Amino acid sequence: MTDTDTDLPVYDAERIPTPDRSGDAAPSVVGVLLAAGTSSRFGDANKLLAELDGRPLVRHAARTLLDADLAAVVAVVGWEAGAVRDALGDAAVRVVENPDYADGLASSVARGVGAAADLDADAAVFLPGDMPTVASSTVRRLVDAYRADVGTALAAAHDGVRGNPVLFDRAHFGSLRRVDGDVGGRAVLRGSDAAALVDVGDAGVVVDVDTPQDLTRAADADRDAETNG
Repeated sequence: MTDTDTDLPVYDAERIPTPDRSGDAAPSVVGVLLAAGTSSRFGDANKLLAELDGRPLVRHAARTLLDADLAAVVAVVGWEAGAVRDALGDAAVRVVENPDYADGLASSVARGVGAAADLDADAAVFLPGDMPTVASSTVRRLVDAYRADVGTALAAAHDGVRGNPVLFDRAHFGSLRRVDGDVGGRAVLRGSDAAALVDVGDAGVVVDVDTPQDLTRAADADRDAETNG
């Protein structure tokens, strides 16, 4: 889900100083892949298992987080959990099952927060499993912005439009656990005095796959990027 948040400050990722990522003083950030939903708008199939460039969507999203130099990556699964696990293959992710996935996205966010807290993370960065074209460098830029003290609740943006991933410091974990229904952390983001958008110059942050038509558009965009790249 994307949205415009004109009341939040916007920072250009290119202008944020890159902090030292090494050493014990660097905050620990865990990636949370949200992969438990029922794909209600995709028809009878599980969209996370649909293939783009020969790989399931969920594996693309997992790779985005795995290649972003995070402390660990957790995948929250629910609907067709076994098939989603299989689609992740040998990806080095910790899988957490959400038996309450039918209650909505908030239940998966809460499971992801719990897993991040168990790993003693200073922050968690959340990426939906239906966003296959987000660059790993985008995740790193969001983490860099957090480590540079830009804010404690940060969302990636493109041309002023808020997208995903979204990063929350552990100070927000309690609030995220209390969210109900089929929503993520939008209310927590917008309710924070330390929230901001980080414009990362990556159109993938506003590209999610909800319908078969979305998948076709994503495949076309992927081919265009390869042709022009």
